[in-house]
Amino acid sequence: MFLIKILLSPFSFLYLLITSFRNHLYNIGYTRSFKFDTKIIAVGNLTVGGTGKTPHVEYLIRLLKDSYKIATLSRGYGRKTKGILIADDKATASTLGDEPMQFYKKFSSDVSVVVGEERALAIPTILFEKPDTQVILLDDAYQHRKVIPDLNILLTDYNRPFYEDSILPGGRLRESRSGAKRADLVIVSKCPANLDEEKRNEIISKIKRYSSATAPIFFTGISYKEPCSVFGNSVETIKKIILFSGIVKTKGLKAEVEKNYELLKFFEYPDHYEYSEKDFKKMANYYAENYKEGLALLTTEKDMVKIISHPQRDLLENLPLYYLPIEVFFLRDKEKFDALVLNSLNNLS
Repeated sequence: MFLIKILLSPFSFLYLLITSFRNHLYNIGYTRSFKFDTKIIAVGNLTVGGTGKTPHVEYLIRLLKDSYKIATLSRGYGRKTKGILIADDKATASTLGDEPMQFYKKFSSDVSVVVGEERALAIPTILFEKPDTQVILLDDAYQHRKVIPDLNILLTDYNRPFYEDSILPGGRLRESRSGAKRADLVIVSKCPANLDEEKRNEIISKIKRYSSATAPIFFTGISYKEPCSVFGNSVETIKKIILFSGIVKTKGLKAEVEKNYELLKFFEYPDHYEYSEKDFKKMANYYAENYKEGLALLTTEKDMVKIISHPQRDLLENLPLYYLPIEVFFLRDKEKFDALVLNSLNNLS
């Protein structure tokens, strides 16, 4: 790994120059950013994927949806459509992308779900089509500097914090660590529930080398809920699991499954994976060949939204297929975080 980083270091240096120059142009006002009257909350990271943006956006939706008219705006990574699209009852993971489709499936009655590559163009469209919108949640928009948010939330993974990472392609950073200074608050995600005070203070100290001195730092973990049936076929008691997923980091997922069940097989695919008929047949055949009482298939919520609209879903429809919902929880200072978010929405017009 070290040798690979050395070999890639010239490319990382070039990438750093490009991203730093781009940020400099925004910082001096040479490249224009847009400020909207509608309140904007941005959630993002300095690294490529895997920090838990989706469950944190869902946390914000739950916090705000009963008091404000909300829209989520994502790029729609992996979708087969282009341009600005407002989700409706014809939406699928193919038209929206898997994460926006997850928002729509869970919150369509409370939230407008929108995708668009250019957020600065998509926001006026939202306000024209949904004029009662009061708050827009920008998903994965930390580097999208054309829009000035009212609250800029930076996520970093406890298991691979940005201050220990390096610039692409040698590492996973999209820009310099100093980009953390733009954050109004920082969340260290995927923390163990028993994180002690000494380790917490050590992390805070290292983040503060790069972030604003006034930006508070919070710590969250992932809470796994009870498995939910995808197609209504259930087993009386789940004992054994055939697991499959297309997400960035699977360590926590695998550990959660192994803690509660016997894991027979794990079909592991790349992030935002587009499942094929061959993949479904392989999983169905493995289930048939290894059938035992209490055996079920299990996937993530993000993968589930792709399966329910898949042309070959019938290959899995008659099997006991479940998905595992997740939510974030704050290790401490939840009320402080909620108050900061709500205070950012003061003077809503």
